Amino acid sequence: MKNKKILLGTILALLVLLVGGFFAAGLKTSNGAGSKGTIRFGSKDFTENLVVAEVYSLALEDHGYKVDRKANIGSSLIHNSLKNNEIDVYPEYTGTGLLSVLGENMQTDPKAVYKTVKTNYEKKFKLTWLDYAQANDSQGLVIRTETAKKLNIKTISDLQKHAQELRFASQGEFDQREDGLPGLEKTYGSFNWKSSKTYDNSLKYEILANNKADVTPAYTTEGQLVDTDKYTLLKDDKAFWPPYNLAPVIRDETLKKYPEVKGILNQVTKSLTTKTVTKLNAKVDVDKEDYKKVARDYYETIK
Repeated sequence: MKNKKILLGTILALLVLLVGGFFAAGLKTSNGAGSKGTIRFGSKDFTENLVVAEVYSLALEDHGYKVDRKANIGSSLIHNSLKNNEIDVYPEYTGTGLLSVLGENMQTDPKAVYKTVKTNYEKKFKLTWLDYAQANDSQGLVIRTETAKKLNIKTISDLQKHAQELRFASQGEFDQREDGLPGLEKTYGSFNWKSSKTYDNSLKYEILANNKADVTPAYTTEGQLVDTDKYTLLKDDKAFWPPYNLAPVIRDETLKKYPEVKGILNQVTKSLTTKTVTKLNAKVDVDKEDYKKVARDYYETIK
């Protein structure tokens, strides 16, 4: 009888172990985190790139990959980090690839720019540009909405005609760079501002809001631009600035090892419009939410 009890106890213990093992395995399979391999996902050191990289990372994790996040890499360093096999993928901008990395001449057609960077990255670096997003973080000019309505200014051409009535808030280097005021004037004509003063970039929206200036340079997805009652982003109607469309750039060997990653990231990219990315930036830079929470909340709406 004693031996039967011992045998029964042993069988029950084994069953508990087996059931527990199957249950744990089932959890791992359903979650899938890390079961397919590890992707080193890099990001640059500013809000937009951090948020977008996190959304991509969440999508990879949701499909069974472990993601090793390499955040806050300097913009001047991240391309070499990818080339040197320190990361596998990161979100880049087509205009940056064209001008800063490849040193090509300026182009303004989004498809042509993408084709140039995609072809040359493959030839020179063995890196692949995945699909690019509609989201375009280019340069632009922002005007106080009150002023824009008063003078009926909607485009940079309109702005140029009224420049003598407007106060310009520069960031200094904008007045010297070829992709700043000198280039603009070659395309649109002279901007004879009523006044021009240099301010720190971090103060520009405060300067406009406090009516100390009317116009300032900006990037087209800055979070403050959600407040259209205060700020109006002018249309670059003569297409002076090149496009800076978002797209993941990935090492060829990583893509060969994990071909499924292409479809996963491209699916996320489809959802990223300029308006969407601007709102995500606003949640971090204006509403002061944590970028990881912002990314998580957004991913939950698109997965």
